Amino acid sequence: MGMNKNILRLALPAIIANVTIPLLGLLDTAIAGHMGETAYIGAIAVGSMMFNLIYWNFGFLRMGTSGVTAQSYGADDMRGATLVLVQSCVLALAIAAAIVLLQTPLRELCMTIIDPSPVVAAYALDYYDICVWGAPPVLVMMSIKGWLLGMQDSASAMMVSIVVNVLNIVLSLMCVYGFHMGFAGIAMGTLAAQYLGLLYSLWLLRTKFWHVLSHHFSFSWHGMARLMSVNGDIFVRSSCMMVVMLFFMAVGARSGDLILAVNALMMQLFTIYSYFLDGVAFAGEALVGRYYGAGDRRSLEACVRHLFLWGVILTGLFTVAYSFPHSIFALLTDQTVVVNAAMDYRWWCSVIPLAGMAAFVWDGVYIGLTATRGMLVAVLVATLLFFAVFFLTPSHMGNNRLWLAYITFLVVRSVVQTVIYCVQKPQIAK
Repeated sequence: MGMNKNILRLALPAIIANVTIPLLGLLDTAIAGHMGETAYIGAIAVGSMMFNLIYWNFGFLRMGTSGVTAQSYGADDMRGATLVLVQSCVLALAIAAAIVLLQTPLRELCMTIIDPSPVVAAYALDYYDICVWGAPPVLVMMSIKGWLLGMQDSASAMMVSIVVNVLNIVLSLMCVYGFHMGFAGIAMGTLAAQYLGLLYSLWLLRTKFWHVLSHHFSFSWHGMARLMSVNGDIFVRSSCMMVVMLFFMAVGARSGDLILAVNALMMQLFTIYSYFLDGVAFAGEALVGRYYGAGDRRSLEACVRHLFLWGVILTGLFTVAYSFPHSIFALLTDQTVVVNAAMDYRWWCSVIPLAGMAAFVWDGVYIGLTATRGMLVAVLVATLLFFAVFFLTPSHMGNNRLWLAYITFLVVRSVVQTVIYCVQKPQIAK
């Protein structure tokens, strides 16, 4: 019961924080949708996608930081934990500086990949030119949230996410309607919220961890190689996953507007599921890293079993719900033709949770162990098989061909990570 309590204590705040993420996009879209020009809605979608493309590969700032920090916490090495925070923030600032300096070529690359209409592109570029200056707070907050999770404090990480989202809502409304800044006001509100969110994060660190940080604050290059190795594996892994998702989107787009809309609906179901399983994975990062750092093999193995138990429970619930997705599709869109077309692929919806569960849980375990090379190998193999299945499957299967390839991608990640864990299990104990 104690292990389940620990998992829920860390997982529930992470799930709540994840659920707040789409609310921000919904509100920005709602503001744009009431400003009198259709292109504003598309510009928000394109602008958000541009930053997703840029920031996606730097998720290692959170993941790598949480695993290494959790191990230091488990070993009661507060100096090491503090050093990880400082090193990760320095790395985040260096990357942010590079993004700001290279903002023009990055902008052109993103626009080439997304290729929106000229009208939408013009507004999206306005959004980008303002929000790109938010790279420093966005990336530093990734490091801080990863460190908080590693210190077993997912509630504070949740508060950072919620505060930034609430500030974004309030400030965007103020800039658009209070200061009459028009479409640019949405971007200005977002930018202001990011910097205020960083200030809140720093205040939170000072309030809750001053006793640790004040006694152990220092900077050195010692241990940086390990952090970079972990981050490098996650960076390449994220790049492979981004390639798969971009290909998935591109094939769907070339199949026509109806199939593109259908795939978007089905991916929303996967995204909702991922919010909950990510919570379990985050708990795994913190607890597995803690027990590994403490050399407590028995608790580590018990933790892994309980993580999979929660993964199975959540997956069972989502599989049942997704087996009858008509009402969910109807909630997401009032376009009957899209809902009816999506129902032709409903069985893929029920397979998604089953295919992805183990991959999510193993990601949390591997990050806690800082065994990121195994994660990388699993995604590399899964990526190769994704493309192999897609190009070797008869084209007359249509959209089913694309979903078969993606489900294969999820299953292979799960299988390869399971095999690697079982083979290397004796090496886990310190």
